Amino acid sequence: MKQYKLIHCTVNGKEREAMIDVRASLTDLLRNDFRLTSVKKGCEVGECGACNVLVNGECFNSCIYLAVWADGKEILTLEGLADPDGGISDIQQAFIDEAAVQCGFCTPGAIMSAVEILNEKRLLSDEEIRVRMSGHLCRCTGYENILRAVKKTMLKRLGLSSEAPEKQEG
Repeated sequence: MKQYKLIHCTVNGKEREAMIDVRASLTDLLRNDFRLTSVKKGCEVGECGACNVLVNGECFNSCIYLAVWADGKEILTLEGLADPDGGISDIQQAFIDEAAVQCGFCTPGAIMSAVEILNEKRLLSDEEIRVRMSGHLCRCTGYENILRAVKKTMLKRLGLSSEAPEKQEG
């Protein structure tokens, strides 16, 4: 027997509501009900990071986060990073500049993890960035370009460098 619940949340700055099956994941709510297709269904067990979104500023694997838990919360997806004119954010541009995008499947989730890190407005070491970004599986980039994009954006936002940082040691 299915149970349903009406939930209210803010998604990318807009008040939303939906009648959901209480067993539905946040991934399903965002993709199926709100048509936010940047949220990817990868492993569906919280291992790959392709579905990452911010919930009240904290990054979560939306595939293992029940949609009912989003009631009353603020959700941010990749679509919510666009400026009012549809322009991309600095972290998205850094992913392009550093060739951190290849097939693109994991990219939205990786960018959302980076957004959580960048919103802390603090300087992290290469190792700290690596650990914080470790919840992502990417078959294309080899990760170094992703880590460079995050570091470049972090340094730029902190006013420490306007140039690309040196390559990270492996």
